[in-house]
Amino acid sequence: MYKQEQIKPYGDNGTKREQVERMFDNIAHSYDMLNHTLSFGIDRHWRDAAIQYLLDNRASTNSILDIATGTGDFAILAYEKLSPGLVIGCDISEGMMNVGREKVAKMRLSDVITFQNEDCSDMTFADESFDAVISAFALRNFQNLDSCLAEMHRVMAADGHLAVVDLCSPVSFPMKQLFYIYKKLVMPTIGRLFSKDSTAYSYLPDTMDAVPQGKRMQEIIQKAGFHNVNFRPLLFGMCMLYTAEK
Repeated sequence: MYKQEQIKPYGDNGTKREQVERMFDNIAHSYDMLNHTLSFGIDRHWRDAAIQYLLDNRASTNSILDIATGTGDFAILAYEKLSPGLVIGCDISEGMMNVGREKVAKMRLSDVITFQNEDCSDMTFADESFDAVISAFALRNFQNLDSCLAEMHRVMAADGHLAVVDLCSPVSFPMKQLFYIYKKLVMPTIGRLFSKDSTAYSYLPDTMDAVPQGKRMQEIIQKAGFHNVNFRPLLFGMCMLYTAEK
């Protein structure tokens, strides 16, 4: 078991999966505003880096699965940049996906971007269903990281590509010290002010410290069956881009 799998938003009552679902349902309607505010809008650029990897390595991408899609920002960006015929965003939080469904409906894209309730560790999709699997800011929330990565590998086409971005903690001075103050004081304070869930924005930075990073995560992704696994730090190590092929 990885360290972040043991960290739960609400203590010991219930599984991590159950608690993460409840947490994201609670913060769904404030999530986008807080996410963009707390990242100073840089979160979009991190997603852009993942999409650019697909643009650089694939002639075309017709089907995309966005794991832990949340409110659908990554799924929408993937459609805008890659023009696939189908994008499915899956998540365990109906509250988050309902916000995404509203966005997609306003954009009149509901026929190409759809949302589906799925547990990443045991998905209902057939083998080799998607040209690309993407995910943003989710690895540290999985109850079973190995099972989720194995499922991503299973549903990916033989020539498919993986592109994942996830937050982590910088390890070099002075960003390590500055970011420690930011995530321990600023994030929880702003989260409590604008979200009805007082613990969510303490839980999230705690998992950033605990989740495997860099070379260790590269090894874990390789263990799930992926090849040509690479990682690249973004913004002084505040975020990691992980890429791989089947």
